[in-house]
Amino acid sequence: MCRDPPASTSRVTLALCGDVMTGRGIDQALPHPGDPAIYEPFVRSALDYVAFAERVNGPIPRPVDPACLWGEALPLLEREAPDARLINLETAVTTSTTPWPDKGITYRMHPANLSCLTVARVDCCVLANNHTLDWGREGLRETLRSIREVGMRSVGAGLNDVEAAEPAVFAWPGRGRVLVWAWGLPSSGIPFSWAATAERAGVNLLEDLSPRSLAHVARQIRTVRQPGDRVVVSLHWGGNWGYAIPRAHRDFARQLISVAGVDLVYGHSSHHPLGMEVYQDRLILYGCGDLINDYEGIGGYEEYRPDLGIIVLATLDADGRLVRGRLPPFRRRRFRLWRATHEEAAWLARRLSRVSREGGVSLQLQADETLEVRW
Repeated sequence: MCRDPPASTSRVTLALCGDVMTGRGIDQALPHPGDPAIYEPFVRSALDYVAFAERVNGPIPRPVDPACLWGEALPLLEREAPDARLINLETAVTTSTTPWPDKGITYRMHPANLSCLTVARVDCCVLANNHTLDWGREGLRETLRSIREVGMRSVGAGLNDVEAAEPAVFAWPGRGRVLVWAWGLPSSGIPFSWAATAERAGVNLLEDLSPRSLAHVARQIRTVRQPGDRVVVSLHWGGNWGYAIPRAHRDFARQLISVAGVDLVYGHSSHHPLGMEVYQDRLILYGCGDLINDYEGIGGYEEYRPDLGIIVLATLDADGRLVRGRLPPFRRRRFRLWRATHEEAAWLARRLSRVSREGGVSLQLQADETLEVRW
């Protein structure tokens, strides 16, 4: 079903984006590129990722206007006017030149390029992921400071464990609050040494998906939640490729709802969208996929259509139940988002319906190429 009651001022709509990877090649194409040096096994300059993309899809005019990075997603977001826009920011925002030791892939974006996020009016950056500390704790401190200075919020990382565990709070007069927590898990590649402690900056790390971890999340929520609050939990978990959802992920997400009182589970880490579920009228996104990245010239995963991405528009009622879910699909080309064609959107609807079957969800293609969530 798809709830569509009369318009209510108590409802809120969240725009949820998966991985926004504006470091490396993207950073080099923007107006204020940082030092291009990287330390990957076969690539030593972030400029190579610009060249890879150009080799496949043609020249990328440089510098890229920050608004062009979002392309046709910008007018859509303005038209839909979501109440809050959330992204998983998968890059350090820093000028640090010291990478984390022995980290194979390192992302960084120059702080002067944060206009590529503010132009899209991003409200909150999730930082509990496996690239936030790519350029060390000093890089993290600069990331936190830079995001704050441009007026955005961050969640899931901090100067200590208390700050890393704090939720982002959104409030609207007469419509209550939405609380957003973020945890990262080792299964996404986050080292245990990245965990924030009382003495050091780091990410809000959840060691595993055990009952002990569930109780920890529930306690965190209980200490802040007030009557009428809606709760979103962001989880950076799992691998990059493949549609199989581990049973442990499915069980944990459901228990977040039934035990911890979470209203929306916002998962990411996979490079392509995964299946989803509506459980007890609450939306579970197991993996939102990449929205922005510099992967255009990287082959080998064509079966997943890694050039396609989505934004999830989730409308919740006053009790946190899903009212409506829509997924506008986009295609990445020349470091820009374009609306997916009818054929691309139809492929995505079929694929996501198939992998969401266990969660009781199907995706219905609409006339405007948006995918409508049915459950």
